[in-house]
Amino acid sequence: MKCVILQPSYIPWRGYFHQIFKADVFVFYDDVQYDKNGWRNRNLIKTAQGLQWLTIPVKTKGIISENIPINQTPVAWDKPWNAHHWRGIQFAYKKSPFFNKFVEYFSDVYSRKPDFLSEFTIQTTIEISNLLGIKATNFLKSSELGNLTGEKTDRLIEILNIVGADHYISGPAAREYIEKEKFEKAGIELEYMNYEYPEYPQLYPPFEPKVSIIDLLFMTGPEALKYITGE
Repeated sequence: MKCVILQPSYIPWRGYFHQIFKADVFVFYDDVQYDKNGWRNRNLIKTAQGLQWLTIPVKTKGIISENIPINQTPVAWDKPWNAHHWRGIQFAYKKSPFFNKFVEYFSDVYSRKPDFLSEFTIQTTIEISNLLGIKATNFLKSSELGNLTGEKTDRLIEILNIVGADHYISGPAAREYIEKEKFEKAGIELEYMNYEYPEYPQLYPPFEPKVSIIDLLFMTGPEALKYITGE
């Protein structure tokens, strides 16, 4: 059984959804420390003025020093960031071929007011997976798998054993720190992703490959999954 373990991210790029597609079980790694300036609370969209960050503000006081996990990271609501994000998306993609197909869904997304970051990002990731046509993957959260005691590679293997996986799919950057001999000892096959994807039409050339999945959805609609899996 193939498994992916990834930190929940905000409207992630197509490589993230490719891993979801390839996995029998996808584990949101939500009980590890929140990393500031990562992809947990922000992503990029493409606009006529170039790339634009959409960032969910979080209450960061004490989070880094106190090792607050992702699933306990609170969203800051002192400003209506959700309305701001939705206006930015509408402005950038209202002329895209499939904007009207998804406008109702994203209008609902940006009407939500979650208390915690992962509450929002996990739900939207699962929903977008369904929009893409990814149906067979089973979603779990690491925070719901019991008291995990391992660290780094040992912790990953502990999760894989709990879910009964014998095949782990990882992003290529993990080669730098994954201890592959521990996977071999555990009898778990280790696979690294190859992020090579075809270009697709975008509103504002030149082509930008590493933008949020919403760019691909708005531009290619029901064909989006083909630009992820090649199938």
